[in-house]
Amino acid sequence: MKVNILASGSNGNCIALTVGNSTILVDAGIAKTKIEKRLLDVGIVPTNVVAIFITHAHKDHTKGLPLANKYNIPVYAGEEEWKDIQSVGKDLVSFIGQESVLFDYEGYNPWIEIIPFDVHHDAYEPKGYVIQSENSKISICLDTGKVDREMIQAMQDSRVYIIESNHEPRMVEASTYPDSVKARILSDVGHLSNKQTADTLSELVRGVGEQIYLTHLSSNNNMPALAEMTTVRALKQKGLDRDKHYKLEVI
Repeated sequence: MKVNILASGSNGNCIALTVGNSTILVDAGIAKTKIEKRLLDVGIVPTNVVAIFITHAHKDHTKGLPLANKYNIPVYAGEEEWKDIQSVGKDLVSFIGQESVLFDYEGYNPWIEIIPFDVHHDAYEPKGYVIQSENSKISICLDTGKVDREMIQAMQDSRVYIIESNHEPRMVEASTYPDSVKARILSDVGHLSNKQTADTLSELVRGVGEQIYLTHLSSNNNMPALAEMTTVRALKQKGLDRDKHYKLEVI
C-alpha cells in the first residue's frame, strides 16, 4: 500500500493511501485545489479516489471536502460529526460506526478494508482508522488526548503507524495561549504530547521494519527534532534501533 501524506498540522491534514488503481483519503483539511495538485504531484489522478474518511469535523480535517462533490466521492464520518459538516452533497454522505467498510472490486483492483476505532478528542464522534489490504496494515491516529487499551488493540501489528506527536507540554505551558486553550491541548480530549506518542509506539512497535510517521506537530509548541528524539529514545530503551528495527519520518 502506497502512503502519501499530502498535508499535516494545524493548517490542514490529508493522507492518501493507494492500492492498485484505487486511492482512499483520510481527511481533506486543505483547499480542494491544493488536494488536487498534491495528488497529481505524487502521481495520483483525483478520479481514482474512491472514498474519503474523516477523523472528525474540525476545519483542518474537512476544509477540502468540496472535492467530494466535484468527483462524486463518498465521504465517511461518525454520524454525530455530520452536525458540523455541511459541504458535502447528501447523496455522498455515509455514516461510520463500529463496523468496517470493505471496498472489493471483484479482482480488478485489490480489496481495501477500513476499520474505525474511537479516539478521545473534543469533537462529537472522532475516529482513528486501520486500513488493511492483503498483507498491509496501516494505523492512523491523529487528534486524540490519550491512547487507551482499545486503541492499542486496534492498531497492534501494523506495518505503518501514522500518529500525531503534537506538542511538548512545557512549551504549551510557556506559550502565550490563553489558559483555556492550554488546558484543552493538555487534556484527555486534546492532543498527544511527544511522550504520550513515544509511550504508545513503545507498546506497538515490535522491530520488524515498521514505518513510523510522526504527524500533526504544533508549529508553536513543538520542534521536529524534539518529537523525533523523544520517540527514538523511547524505542531505544526497548532495544530497538532506528533504521535497523524500524524507520521513522517526521512530517
